[in-house]
Parts: sequence; structure tokens; C-alpha cells
Amino acid sequence: MLSRVANSMYWMNRYIERAENVARFIDANFHMALDLTDSASNQWKPLINTTGDHELFEKLYGEVTRDNAIEFLTFDRNNPNSIHSCVRAARENARSVREYISSEMWEHLNTFYLMINSAAKEESMDLPHQFFVDIMTASHTFIGITDSTSNHGEGWHFGRLGRMLERADKTSRLLDVKYFILLPSVDYIGSSYDNILWGALLRSASAFEMYRKQHGRIDPKKIVDFLLLNSHFPRAVHYCLAKAMSSLNHITGSQRGTFANQAEQSLGRLLSEFEYASLDEIFEQGLHEHLDNTQTRINGVGAAIQKAFFNPQLVEVATQSQSTE
Repeated sequence: MLSRVANSMYWMNRYIERAENVARFIDANFHMALDLTDSASNQWKPLINTTGDHELFEKLYGEVTRDNAIEFLTFDRNNPNSIHSCVRAARENARSVREYISSEMWEHLNTFYLMINSAAKEESMDLPHQFFVDIMTASHTFIGITDSTSNHGEGWHFGRLGRMLERADKTSRLLDVKYFILLPSVDYIGSSYDNILWGALLRSASAFEMYRKQHGRIDPKKIVDFLLLNSHFPRAVHYCLAKAMSSLNHITGSQRGTFANQAEQSLGRLLSEFEYASLDEIFEQGLHEHLDNTQTRINGVGAAIQKAFFNPQLVEVATQSQSTE
């Protein structure tokens, strides 16, 4: 497969996953606002922090309000990680590989983009909750169409690789924000306020129902275990890394336990640690430290994939320029 095609398949799926995650975060915040009443206004700043774009937000908007946060995360074209920017970027990647994807994929993605574009032109949304649900549904539909109408060859595996790495990163960020930003005081731990936040966290990962079916009552350690180490839930970090590894092995032809490049080696090491990790060890190390290290290593895997398969010359030039600054 051409490097250009592989790159577009990878990023097309990664952008769609990113847009869906942002929509899920915002929708969960709306639900949480109904329960927190007076405290709800304080929850939009952590949402900006979850995406990692707080510095850009402060530069463009300054004050964090509900309207500013929604505009920045949903429609702002100056934010490369807004829903509008992500879906537009996914559509452009799809356009560049029209001959390699099914017509159903292109038609759905184009309809998806037009829906976002139309909403961006409106002065206000009458039903914001439904709008974000529609975005999540459109993303799920795109994945289903892709799985049902594409050969599960290299292109499909590059797409799944990008989607799973993006999903693993966003789940780890959600947990990190919950522990170190959302709670205003340690006095809230174990309170009804704390339970509301943990419920919102689970909803942000579409994990609330599955968690309750498996564990019942809200228990922070069990939630961390469910979203980090569960090997069956599709948004758990462990599950995502395993599927990403499977696709990378398929692309390179390597057997599990061997590696053909740095990306495969780095991802294999990270996955092995999750396979043999225990919750007690994670908390002993420090949850924040563990999550921060996981995010850094996922970013490292992404950079290694870029170097190994897409544009190694550009990556080398960028690395050299950064090291000289």
C-alpha cells in the first residue's frame, strides 16, 4: 500500500474518533450540569483541560464559560481539535483516497460533514444534547460502514490502528482529569458530588451501563480498573492497545512477541505492561504518574508509526529542528 494512502486511512479514522470523543465529553458535561446545579459552571474548564488545548483556549477566549467552551470544542476552526475541524480533516483525508474506500464510506462522511457545517452556521442550537448524540451516532455508523463495506486488509488495519490509539489516549486523559482537576477538594471524596462526577466520567466513555452490569455500585478503584485494565470493554485502554497491536502485527507480518520496527517494539512493550499490571501496583506508583506515562508512550508510538510508515524524512527533520531549539 502507498504511504500516502496508509497515512490518510490512519488519520481519517483517528480524526473521526477524536470528534466522537469530544462530543461525548460535552454531552456528559450537559448531563452532569443537571445534577450539580450551582457547581455546574465550574465543570467546563476541566473539559477544556481534558482535550489538552487549554493554552489555545485562553489565547482565543480568555474566560471559560459554557458558551465559549462549546463554541471552542465544537465549531471553532482555529481549534484543530474541534469537532468541526476533525470532521473536516477526516473528509479531506477521505477525499484524497476516494479510489481506495467504499462509496458508502465517502457518502456517509460527506453527509456527516455537511451536518456539522450546517449546525455551525446556526446562531444557537435548540437541542444541543441531540446534536451531540447525532455526532456520536454518525461516528459509530461510519465505523460500522467501514467494517461492513471494506476489505479487512492493510488499509482497514491502518484505520483501526489510528482509531484505537486515539481512543486509548482519550480514555487515559479522562481518568487523569478526574483525579487531579475535577474534584475541588479532597473533602468531596466519597460524597454524592463525587459519585456524580464518577458517573459523568463513565458516561463520557460510554461505560456507565456496562460498568454497572459488572460491578453495580460506584467504586472509584473498580472504575479505574474497568477503564484501564479491562480486556473486553472496547474503550478500556488495555483493550484498545491490544487491538492496535493486532493491526500493527497484521501490517508488518510480525508474530506476536517479535517486532519489525520501533513502533511495534514500543507498542508491544506498553501492551505487555498492561497485560501484567495490577491495580495495586498502579496506585502504588501513583495513578497520575501512570496515566501521564501512558499518554507520553502512546504519543511516542504515534510518532514511531509516522516515521516507520508515512513520512520518515519529515519526522527526522522535525526532530532535528526541535532538538536545536
